[in-house]
Amino acid sequence: MNSKNNNIIDGRAIANDIAGELKIEAEKFYQLKRIKPKLSVIILGEDPASVFYVKMIEKSCQKVGFQFEKNNLKENTAQEDLLKLINLLNDNKDIHGVIVQTPLPKNINQKVIQESLNPDKDVDCFNPINMGKLALGNPDFLPCTPYAVFEILKREKIDLEGKHVVIIGRSSIVGKPLALILLLKDPNANATVTVCHSKTPDISFFTKKADIVIAAAGKAGLIRAGMLNNGTIIIDVGTNEVNGKLVGDVEFEEVAHISKKITPVPGGVGPVTNMMLMGNLLKAAKIQQKILY
Repeated sequence: MNSKNNNIIDGRAIANDIAGELKIEAEKFYQLKRIKPKLSVIILGEDPASVFYVKMIEKSCQKVGFQFEKNNLKENTAQEDLLKLINLLNDNKDIHGVIVQTPLPKNINQKVIQESLNPDKDVDCFNPINMGKLALGNPDFLPCTPYAVFEILKREKIDLEGKHVVIIGRSSIVGKPLALILLLKDPNANATVTVCHSKTPDISFFTKKADIVIAAAGKAGLIRAGMLNNGTIIIDVGTNEVNGKLVGDVEFEEVAHISKKITPVPGGVGPVTNMMLMGNLLKAAKIQQKILY
């Protein structure tokens, strides 16, 4: 990373700011209800990426003083047994948020699991009810990675209203919900959004017309300087391992020189994502205690 560039967005600093704000908000909630938000994570098997991500979630909980528990299940756990555990957590009033870590083993139907989560405890916005509320413009929770992108743009004081945002990637985890968030009738949104994907014939046709490009395709080096105009804002959501190194979807060194602002990988969207999860957990606890927004 070229430290001379002062256009690099520091995701870790933003995450630290959010953590401080959440601590204050959580302390007020504790004084009112004598409750500390508690997150329960279910993980099946020992997928290294999933294990690492769950550790990061635990560290985030520790950072803001929230409770955390992990449910380790074997990879060959029957779907019926997984559903029993989810139902127990759904009914447990001491648990305020539930996450089922993906990817799931092949014997598990992800759609069934998504639908089994209590929407009020669905802090990762996994349940179709929460996605439907987002599509209708009235969300309770926002999916954490798209939420992180939205929060970064807001905190960097990047005006989205009417701006042309090009999102590269149409996954249900990032691309689609992010488009819905940026289209919200919200003072910090109201963008004009184009979504490109693997079947888009010429992505550069769109990226050259963009004010903001958000790369979320999961393909290292996809975005090059020649695809962009000078002064474009770049948010890199991609996480790819290349020669043992974590990189994004953007050729960072060549793109950083022409961008107005850019997020690095690592240290950009990732740290903020975990803090948005903590924000969702606190909001879930408040909703369950009838402290409604």
